[in-house]
Amino acid sequence: MRTDTEDFEKLRLIIARERKMIAEISSLGNYMKNADVGEQRIIDSQIDIMQQTLRKANEEIPTALEKIITGGVPMLIVPGKKEGAPMLAQVPAVREKTPVKSLPEPVKFDTTSQEPGKTYNIKELKPVGLEKITLKRMKRKEKQVEVVKEKKPNEYIKIANQLFSSVANKMISEKTFDELERDLIKANLRFTPRSYISFILLSTCVALFVGAFIALFFFFFTISSELPIIMKNTGEIGTRLLVSLLIILLAPVLTFIIMYMYPGMEKGSTEYRIEEELPFATIHMSAISGSMIDPSKIFSIIIATKEYPYLEKEFKKLINEINVYGYDLVSALRNSAYNTPSRKLAELLNGLATTINSGGYLPEFFDKRSQTLLFENRLEQEKKNKGAETFMDIYISLVIAAPMILMILLMMMKISGLGISMSTSMITVVMVVAVTMLNLVFLAVLQLKK
Repeated sequence: MRTDTEDFEKLRLIIARERKMIAEISSLGNYMKNADVGEQRIIDSQIDIMQQTLRKANEEIPTALEKIITGGVPMLIVPGKKEGAPMLAQVPAVREKTPVKSLPEPVKFDTTSQEPGKTYNIKELKPVGLEKITLKRMKRKEKQVEVVKEKKPNEYIKIANQLFSSVANKMISEKTFDELERDLIKANLRFTPRSYISFILLSTCVALFVGAFIALFFFFFTISSELPIIMKNTGEIGTRLLVSLLIILLAPVLTFIIMYMYPGMEKGSTEYRIEEELPFATIHMSAISGSMIDPSKIFSIIIATKEYPYLEKEFKKLINEINVYGYDLVSALRNSAYNTPSRKLAELLNGLATTINSGGYLPEFFDKRSQTLLFENRLEQEKKNKGAETFMDIYISLVIAAPMILMILLMMMKISGLGISMSTSMITVVMVVAVTMLNLVFLAVLQLKK
Protein backbone atom coordinates (compact mmCIF):
# COMPACT_ATOMS: atom_id res chain seq x y z
CA MET A 1 0.00 0.00 0.00
CA ARG A 2 1.21 3.48 -0.84
CA THR A 3 0.91 6.31 1.63
CA ASP A 4 0.77 9.92 0.57
CA THR A 5 2.38 12.83 2.42
CA GLU A 6 -0.63 15.03 1.77
CA ASP A 7 -2.95 12.57 3.53
CA PHE A 8 -0.77 12.46 6.64
CA GLU A 9 -0.52 16.25 6.65
CA LYS A 10 -4.29 16.59 6.37
CA LEU A 11 -4.85 14.19 9.29
CA ARG A 12 -2.30 16.03 11.39
CA LEU A 13 -3.99 19.37 10.69
CA ILE A 14 -7.42 17.96 11.59
CA ILE A 15 -6.15 16.59 14.92
CA ALA A 16 -4.30 19.81 15.74
CA ARG A 17 -7.43 21.84 14.97
CA GLU A 18 -9.53 19.58 17.20
CA ARG A 19 -7.07 19.95 20.06
CA LYS A 20 -7.30 23.73 19.82
CA MET A 21 -11.09 23.61 19.78
CA ILE A 22 -11.18 21.31 22.82
CA ALA A 23 -8.82 23.63 24.73
CA GLU A 24 -10.99 26.61 23.79
CA ILE A 25 -14.18 24.84 24.95
CA SER A 26 -12.49 23.98 28.26
CA SER A 27 -11.35 27.58 28.70
CA LEU A 28 -14.84 28.93 27.98
CA GLY A 29 -16.29 26.45 30.48
CA ASN A 30 -13.94 27.75 33.19
CA TYR A 31 -14.87 31.35 32.42
CA MET A 32 -18.57 30.48 32.62
CA LYS A 33 -18.28 29.55 36.32
CA ASN A 34 -17.62 33.15 37.38
CA ALA A 35 -19.77 34.86 34.73
CA ASP A 36 -23.17 36.46 35.23
CA VAL A 37 -26.35 35.30 33.47
CA GLY A 38 -25.89 37.45 30.35
CA GLU A 39 -22.29 36.42 29.89
CA GLN A 40 -23.17 32.76 30.41
CA ARG A 41 -25.64 32.89 27.52
CA ILE A 42 -22.99 34.36 25.20
CA ILE A 43 -20.39 31.79 26.25
CA ASP A 44 -22.92 28.96 25.92
CA SER A 45 -23.65 29.93 22.32
CA GLN A 46 -19.91 30.02 21.57
CA ILE A 47 -19.49 26.53 23.07
CA ASP A 48 -22.35 25.19 20.91
CA ILE A 49 -20.71 26.60 17.77
CA MET A 50 -17.34 25.07 18.71
CA GLN A 51 -18.96 21.69 19.39
CA GLN A 52 -20.65 21.67 15.98
CA THR A 53 -17.34 22.52 14.31
CA LEU A 54 -15.65 19.73 16.31
CA ARG A 55 -18.23 17.19 15.11
CA LYS A 56 -17.64 18.28 11.52
CA ALA A 57 -13.90 17.80 11.94
CA ASN A 58 -14.47 14.34 13.45
CA GLU A 59 -16.39 13.31 10.33
CA GLU A 60 -13.31 14.03 8.20
CA ILE A 61 -11.01 11.69 10.18
CA PRO A 62 -12.39 8.30 8.90
CA THR A 63 -12.02 9.43 5.27
CA ALA A 64 -8.43 10.53 5.84
CA LEU A 65 -7.57 7.29 7.64
CA GLU A 66 -9.06 5.17 4.84
CA LYS A 67 -6.96 6.98 2.27
CA ILE A 68 -3.82 6.45 4.31
CA ILE A 69 -4.50 2.72 4.89
CA THR A 70 -5.46 1.87 1.29
CA GLY A 71 -3.03 4.29 -0.30
CA GLY A 72 -5.89 6.04 -2.01
CA VAL A 73 -7.12 2.88 -3.86
CA PRO A 74 -10.45 1.47 -2.58
CA MET A 75 -10.73 -2.34 -2.07
CA LEU A 76 -13.53 -3.81 -4.16
CA ILE A 77 -14.88 -7.39 -4.51
CA VAL A 78 -14.35 -8.85 -7.96
CA PRO A 79 -17.26 -11.15 -8.94
CA GLY A 80 -16.88 -14.38 -10.90
CA LYS A 81 -13.82 -15.76 -9.14
CA LYS A 82 -13.56 -19.47 -8.49
CA GLU A 83 -13.30 -20.97 -5.04
CA GLY A 84 -9.80 -20.60 -3.65
CA ALA A 85 -9.05 -17.60 -5.82
CA PRO A 86 -8.47 -14.22 -4.17
CA MET A 87 -11.80 -12.49 -3.62
CA LEU A 88 -10.42 -8.95 -3.44
CA ALA A 89 -8.67 -6.96 -6.09
CA GLN A 90 -7.42 -3.44 -6.20
CA VAL A 91 -9.28 -1.30 -8.70
CA PRO A 92 -7.81 2.10 -9.40
CA ALA A 93 -10.06 4.96 -8.36
CA VAL A 94 -9.88 8.65 -8.91
CA ARG A 95 -8.51 10.47 -5.84
CA GLU A 96 -9.74 13.87 -4.79
CA LYS A 97 -7.02 16.40 -4.24
CA THR A 98 -7.55 18.42 -1.06
CA PRO A 99 -5.45 21.50 -0.25
CA VAL A 100 -3.21 21.00 2.76
CA LYS A 101 -4.18 24.19 4.56
CA SER A 102 -7.82 24.40 3.53
CA LEU A 103 -10.40 25.56 6.04
CA PRO A 104 -13.17 23.19 7.14
CA GLU A 105 -16.46 23.31 5.34
CA PRO A 106 -18.95 25.93 6.54
CA VAL A 107 -21.12 24.88 9.46
CA LYS A 108 -24.88 25.35 9.35
CA PHE A 109 -26.72 26.25 12.52
CA ASP A 110 -29.85 28.05 13.53
CA THR A 111 -30.03 30.82 16.15
CA THR A 112 -32.69 33.25 17.23
CA SER A 113 -30.50 36.24 16.44
CA GLN A 114 -29.42 35.19 12.89
CA GLU A 115 -31.17 34.03 9.76
CA PRO A 116 -31.95 30.27 9.78
CA GLY A 117 -29.77 28.13 7.57
CA LYS A 118 -27.04 30.73 7.14
CA THR A 119 -23.50 29.32 6.81
CA TYR A 120 -20.47 30.56 8.76
CA ASN A 121 -16.74 30.11 8.40
CA ILE A 122 -14.23 29.72 11.24
CA LYS A 123 -13.28 33.39 11.02
CA GLU A 124 -16.91 34.42 11.29
CA LEU A 125 -17.37 32.24 14.40
CA LYS A 126 -14.91 34.32 16.42
CA PRO A 127 -16.54 36.59 19.05
CA VAL A 128 -17.17 40.12 17.91
CA GLY A 129 -18.66 43.26 19.44
CA LEU A 130 -20.16 42.78 22.87
CA GLU A 131 -19.05 39.14 23.05
CA LYS A 132 -15.43 40.10 22.44
CA ILE A 133 -15.54 42.85 25.07
CA THR A 134 -17.16 40.50 27.60
CA LEU A 135 -14.58 37.77 27.08
CA LYS A 136 -11.73 40.25 27.40
CA ARG A 137 -13.17 41.56 30.65
CA MET A 138 -13.49 38.03 31.98
CA LYS A 139 -9.87 37.32 31.13
CA ARG A 140 -8.77 40.44 33.01
CA LYS A 141 -10.56 39.30 36.17
CA GLU A 142 -8.03 38.49 38.83
CA LYS A 143 -8.54 36.02 41.60
CA GLN A 144 -9.39 37.59 44.92
CA VAL A 145 -6.53 37.12 47.33
CA GLU A 146 -7.51 36.72 50.95
CA VAL A 147 -5.31 38.86 53.16
CA VAL A 148 -5.09 37.66 56.74
CA LYS A 149 -4.71 40.62 59.07
CA GLU A 150 -3.24 40.21 62.50
CA LYS A 151 -5.60 41.51 65.16
CA LYS A 152 -3.92 43.62 67.78
CA PRO A 153 -4.92 43.15 71.43
CA ASN A 154 -7.57 45.47 72.76
CA GLU A 155 -6.17 48.27 74.91
CA TYR A 156 -8.96 47.87 77.49
CA ILE A 157 -8.12 44.15 77.85
CA LYS A 158 -4.42 45.00 78.19
CA ILE A 159 -5.17 47.41 81.03
CA ALA A 160 -7.40 44.81 82.70
CA ASN A 161 -4.62 42.20 82.52
CA GLN A 162 -2.09 44.62 83.95
CA LEU A 163 -4.31 45.51 86.90
CA PHE A 164 -6.08 42.24 87.77
CA SER A 165 -4.10 39.36 86.25
CA SER A 166 -2.70 38.26 89.62
CA VAL A 167 -6.16 38.26 91.21
CA ALA A 168 -7.55 36.36 88.21
CA ASN A 169 -4.80 33.73 88.43
CA LYS A 170 -5.57 33.21 92.10
CA MET A 171 -9.29 32.75 91.36
CA ILE A 172 -8.50 30.26 88.61
CA SER A 173 -6.17 28.25 90.85
CA GLU A 174 -8.88 28.09 93.51
CA LYS A 175 -11.39 26.72 90.95
CA THR A 176 -13.74 29.65 91.60
CA PHE A 177 -14.76 30.10 87.96
CA ASP A 178 -14.65 26.54 86.58
CA GLU A 179 -18.03 26.85 84.88
CA LEU A 180 -17.03 30.17 83.33
CA GLU A 181 -13.89 28.59 81.88
CA ARG A 182 -15.90 25.79 80.26
CA ASP A 183 -18.40 28.29 78.82
CA LEU A 184 -15.57 30.39 77.33
CA ILE A 185 -14.16 27.35 75.53
CA LYS A 186 -17.52 26.08 74.29
CA ALA A 187 -18.73 29.52 73.14
CA ASN A 188 -15.56 30.01 71.00
CA LEU A 189 -14.94 33.41 72.59
CA ARG A 190 -11.46 34.79 71.95
CA PHE A 191 -10.59 35.18 75.61
CA THR A 192 -8.40 33.21 77.93
CA PRO A 193 -10.00 32.63 81.35
CA ARG A 194 -7.47 34.97 82.99
CA SER A 195 -8.15 37.78 80.52
CA TYR A 196 -11.92 37.47 80.78
CA ILE A 197 -11.91 37.43 84.59
CA SER A 198 -9.65 40.49 84.58
CA PHE A 199 -12.06 42.09 82.10
CA ILE A 200 -14.99 41.42 84.44
CA LEU A 201 -13.20 42.88 87.45
CA LEU A 202 -12.15 46.04 85.62
CA SER A 203 -15.65 46.55 84.17
CA THR A 204 -17.15 46.11 87.65
CA CYS A 205 -14.85 48.82 89.02
CA VAL A 206 -15.73 51.14 86.15
CA ALA A 207 -19.45 50.49 86.76
CA LEU A 208 -18.93 51.37 90.45
CA PHE A 209 -17.52 54.80 89.55
CA VAL A 210 -20.22 55.41 86.93
CA GLY A 211 -22.90 54.38 89.44
CA ALA A 212 -21.42 56.75 92.05
CA PHE A 213 -21.54 59.61 89.53
CA ILE A 214 -25.19 58.85 88.63
CA ALA A 215 -26.12 58.53 92.33
CA LEU A 216 -24.49 61.89 93.10
CA PHE A 217 -26.42 63.47 90.23
CA PHE A 218 -29.80 62.17 91.45
CA PHE A 219 -28.98 63.15 95.03
CA PHE A 220 -28.93 66.82 94.05
CA PHE A 221 -31.09 66.87 90.90
CA THR A 222 -34.19 65.25 89.48
CA ILE A 223 -35.66 64.82 85.99
CA SER A 224 -39.06 66.33 85.22
CA SER A 225 -41.44 65.86 82.29
CA GLU A 226 -41.82 69.63 81.94
CA LEU A 227 -39.30 72.32 81.09
CA PRO A 228 -36.75 72.71 82.52
CA ILE A 229 -36.16 68.97 82.39
CA ILE A 230 -33.39 68.93 85.04
CA MET A 231 -34.51 70.45 88.34
CA LYS A 232 -33.15 70.61 91.87
CA ASN A 233 -34.12 67.65 94.05
CA THR A 234 -36.19 68.97 96.98
CA GLY A 235 -37.21 65.62 98.45
CA GLU A 236 -36.36 64.28 101.86
CA ILE A 237 -32.67 63.71 102.39
CA GLY A 238 -33.22 60.14 103.67
CA THR A 239 -35.09 59.12 100.51
CA ARG A 240 -32.45 60.71 98.27
CA LEU A 241 -29.66 58.98 100.20
CA LEU A 242 -31.40 55.59 99.92
CA VAL A 243 -31.88 55.96 96.15
CA SER A 244 -28.24 56.99 95.73
CA LEU A 245 -26.98 53.97 97.69
CA LEU A 246 -29.16 51.61 95.65
CA ILE A 247 -27.73 53.02 92.41
CA ILE A 248 -24.16 52.68 93.70
CA LEU A 249 -24.77 49.04 94.67
CA LEU A 250 -26.85 47.95 91.68
CA ALA A 251 -24.53 49.30 88.94
CA PRO A 252 -21.48 47.08 89.71
CA VAL A 253 -23.57 44.08 90.80
CA LEU A 254 -25.62 44.06 87.60
CA THR A 255 -22.48 44.56 85.50
CA PHE A 256 -20.75 41.61 87.18
CA ILE A 257 -23.79 39.32 86.80
CA ILE A 258 -24.36 40.20 83.13
CA MET A 259 -20.70 39.73 82.20
CA TYR A 260 -20.49 36.48 84.14
CA MET A 261 -23.60 35.13 82.38
CA TYR A 262 -22.59 36.32 78.89
CA PRO A 263 -20.37 33.30 77.94
CA GLY A 264 -23.18 30.95 78.94
CA MET A 265 -25.69 32.87 76.80
CA GLU A 266 -23.24 32.89 73.89
CA LYS A 267 -22.73 29.15 74.31
CA GLY A 268 -26.49 28.60 74.10
CA SER A 269 -26.70 30.72 70.95
CA THR A 270 -23.81 28.81 69.34
CA GLU A 271 -25.43 25.49 70.26
CA TYR A 272 -28.68 26.57 68.59
CA ARG A 273 -26.89 27.59 65.38
CA ILE A 274 -24.82 24.39 65.25
CA GLU A 275 -27.89 22.19 65.65
CA GLU A 276 -29.58 24.07 62.81
CA GLU A 277 -26.71 23.22 60.45
CA LEU A 278 -25.95 19.72 61.73
CA PRO A 279 -28.67 17.64 59.90
CA PHE A 280 -27.70 18.99 56.48
CA ALA A 281 -23.97 18.77 57.17
CA THR A 282 -24.44 15.12 58.20
CA ILE A 283 -26.11 14.37 54.84
CA HIS A 284 -23.13 16.02 53.15
CA MET A 285 -20.72 13.95 55.23
CA SER A 286 -22.62 10.76 54.34
CA ALA A 287 -22.16 11.50 50.63
CA ILE A 288 -18.44 12.25 51.08
CA SER A 289 -17.79 9.13 53.17
CA GLY A 290 -19.18 6.97 50.35
CA SER A 291 -15.96 7.63 48.40
CA MET A 292 -14.00 5.74 51.10
CA ILE A 293 -11.52 8.56 51.73
CA ASP A 294 -9.66 9.13 54.99
CA PRO A 295 -12.29 10.08 57.62
CA SER A 296 -10.28 13.15 58.68
CA LYS A 297 -10.57 14.50 55.12
CA ILE A 298 -14.36 14.60 55.49
CA PHE A 299 -14.07 17.50 57.93
CA SER A 300 -11.58 19.32 55.68
CA ILE A 301 -14.05 19.12 52.78
CA ILE A 302 -16.90 20.42 54.95
CA ILE A 303 -14.69 23.35 56.02
CA ALA A 304 -13.80 24.09 52.38
CA THR A 305 -17.47 24.38 51.35
CA LYS A 306 -18.01 27.47 53.57
CA GLU A 307 -21.69 26.47 53.88
CA TYR A 308 -21.71 25.74 57.62
CA PRO A 309 -20.06 28.71 59.41
CA TYR A 310 -20.73 27.52 62.98
CA LEU A 311 -19.81 23.89 62.35
CA GLU A 312 -16.73 25.15 60.52
CA LYS A 313 -15.33 26.55 63.78
CA GLU A 314 -15.81 23.22 65.55
CA PHE A 315 -14.26 21.23 62.71
CA LYS A 316 -11.30 23.60 62.53
CA LYS A 317 -10.61 22.88 66.19
CA LEU A 318 -10.77 19.15 65.38
CA ILE A 319 -8.35 19.47 62.44
CA ASN A 320 -5.98 21.58 64.56
CA GLU A 321 -5.85 18.88 67.22
CA ILE A 322 -4.74 16.41 64.54
CA ASN A 323 -2.34 18.60 62.55
CA VAL A 324 -0.99 20.91 65.28
CA TYR A 325 -1.22 18.97 68.55
CA GLY A 326 -0.53 15.56 66.99
CA TYR A 327 -3.56 13.66 68.30
CA ASP A 328 -4.88 10.66 66.39
CA LEU A 329 -8.35 10.99 64.84
CA VAL A 330 -10.22 9.09 67.56
CA SER A 331 -8.64 11.11 70.39
CA ALA A 332 -9.32 14.35 68.52
CA LEU A 333 -12.96 13.33 68.08
CA ARG A 334 -13.30 12.62 71.82
CA ASN A 335 -11.71 15.96 72.77
CA SER A 336 -13.88 17.91 70.31
CA ALA A 337 -16.99 16.17 71.62
CA TYR A 338 -16.04 17.25 75.15
CA ASN A 339 -15.45 20.89 74.15
CA THR A 340 -18.35 21.45 71.76
CA PRO A 341 -21.41 23.41 73.00
CA SER A 342 -23.87 21.17 71.13
CA ARG A 343 -25.05 17.94 72.69
CA LYS A 344 -26.07 16.52 69.30
CA LEU A 345 -22.70 17.27 67.74
CA ALA A 346 -20.98 15.66 70.74
CA GLU A 347 -23.08 12.51 70.24
CA LEU A 348 -22.20 12.48 66.53
CA LEU A 349 -18.46 12.81 67.17
CA ASN A 350 -18.47 10.18 69.93
CA GLY A 351 -20.47 7.82 67.72
CA LEU A 352 -18.04 8.39 64.86
CA ALA A 353 -15.08 7.62 67.13
CA THR A 354 -16.77 4.39 68.25
CA THR A 355 -17.57 3.40 64.65
CA ILE A 356 -13.95 3.97 63.55
CA ASN A 357 -12.61 1.94 66.49
CA SER A 358 -14.97 -0.94 65.80
CA GLY A 359 -14.36 -0.91 62.03
CA GLY A 360 -17.94 0.06 61.17
CA TYR A 361 -19.25 1.26 57.81
CA LEU A 362 -19.12 5.07 57.87
CA PRO A 363 -21.67 5.83 55.08
CA GLU A 364 -24.30 3.76 56.87
CA PHE A 365 -23.47 5.46 60.20
CA PHE A 366 -23.84 8.96 58.71
CA ASP A 367 -26.99 7.99 56.83
CA LYS A 368 -28.77 6.68 59.95
CA ARG A 369 -27.63 9.64 62.05
CA SER A 370 -28.77 12.15 59.39
CA GLN A 371 -32.25 10.61 59.33
CA THR A 372 -32.50 10.93 63.11
CA LEU A 373 -31.25 14.53 63.09
CA LEU A 374 -33.66 15.52 60.30
CA PHE A 375 -36.59 14.06 62.22
CA GLU A 376 -35.56 15.92 65.39
CA ASN A 377 -35.08 19.13 63.40
CA ARG A 378 -38.59 18.82 61.97
CA LEU A 379 -40.04 18.41 65.47
CA GLU A 380 -38.01 21.39 66.69
CA GLN A 381 -39.32 23.57 63.86
CA GLU A 382 -42.92 22.67 64.70
CA LYS A 383 -42.28 23.44 68.37
CA LYS A 384 -40.72 26.76 67.42
CA ASN A 385 -43.72 27.72 65.29
CA LYS A 386 -46.11 27.02 68.16
CA GLY A 387 -43.92 29.05 70.54
CA ALA A 388 -43.82 31.96 68.09
CA GLU A 389 -47.62 32.03 67.94
CA THR A 390 -47.87 32.12 71.75
CA PHE A 391 -45.17 34.80 71.95
CA MET A 392 -47.02 36.94 69.40
CA ASP A 393 -50.27 36.72 71.39
CA ILE A 394 -48.48 37.77 74.59
CA TYR A 395 -46.78 40.67 72.81
CA ILE A 396 -50.04 41.99 71.35
CA SER A 397 -51.75 41.77 74.74
CA LEU A 398 -49.01 43.42 76.82
CA VAL A 399 -47.49 45.98 74.44
CA ILE A 400 -50.44 47.05 72.29
CA ALA A 401 -53.77 46.37 74.03
CA ALA A 402 -52.83 46.82 77.72
CA PRO A 403 -51.12 50.28 77.42
CA MET A 404 -54.04 51.64 75.38
CA ILE A 405 -56.63 50.45 77.92
CA LEU A 406 -54.54 51.70 80.86
CA MET A 407 -54.00 55.13 79.30
CA ILE A 408 -57.74 55.54 78.58
CA LEU A 409 -58.52 54.50 82.17
CA LEU A 410 -56.03 57.00 83.63
CA MET A 411 -57.41 59.79 81.44
CA MET A 412 -60.99 59.05 82.56
CA MET A 413 -59.90 59.02 86.21
CA LYS A 414 -58.08 62.33 85.69
CA ILE A 415 -61.13 63.97 84.07
CA SER A 416 -63.56 62.65 86.70
CA GLY A 417 -61.25 63.73 89.56
CA LEU A 418 -60.86 60.34 91.23
CA GLY A 419 -57.56 61.12 92.94
CA ILE A 420 -55.09 60.99 89.97
CA SER A 421 -52.62 63.83 90.55
CA MET A 422 -50.53 63.31 87.38
CA SER A 423 -50.90 65.73 84.53
CA THR A 424 -51.85 64.66 81.01
CA SER A 425 -48.29 65.10 79.76
CA MET A 426 -46.95 63.07 82.69
CA ILE A 427 -49.38 60.21 81.93
CA THR A 428 -48.19 60.26 78.31
CA VAL A 429 -44.52 60.14 79.35
CA VAL A 430 -45.19 57.24 81.74
CA MET A 431 -46.98 55.23 79.05
CA VAL A 432 -44.25 55.88 76.47
CA VAL A 433 -41.55 54.82 78.92
CA ALA A 434 -43.54 51.70 79.93
CA VAL A 435 -44.06 50.63 76.30
CA THR A 436 -40.38 51.22 75.55
CA MET A 437 -39.28 49.11 78.50
CA LEU A 438 -41.67 46.30 77.51
CA ASN A 439 -40.27 46.30 73.97
CA LEU A 440 -36.73 46.13 75.32
CA VAL A 441 -37.69 43.17 77.50
CA PHE A 442 -39.20 41.34 74.54
CA LEU A 443 -36.14 42.06 72.40
CA ALA A 444 -33.91 40.71 75.16
CA VAL A 445 -36.02 37.54 75.37
CA LEU A 446 -35.83 37.06 71.59
CA GLN A 447 -32.06 37.52 71.69
CA LEU A 448 -31.72 34.99 74.49
CA LYS A 449 -33.83 32.50 72.52
CA LYS A 450 -31.40 32.76 69.64
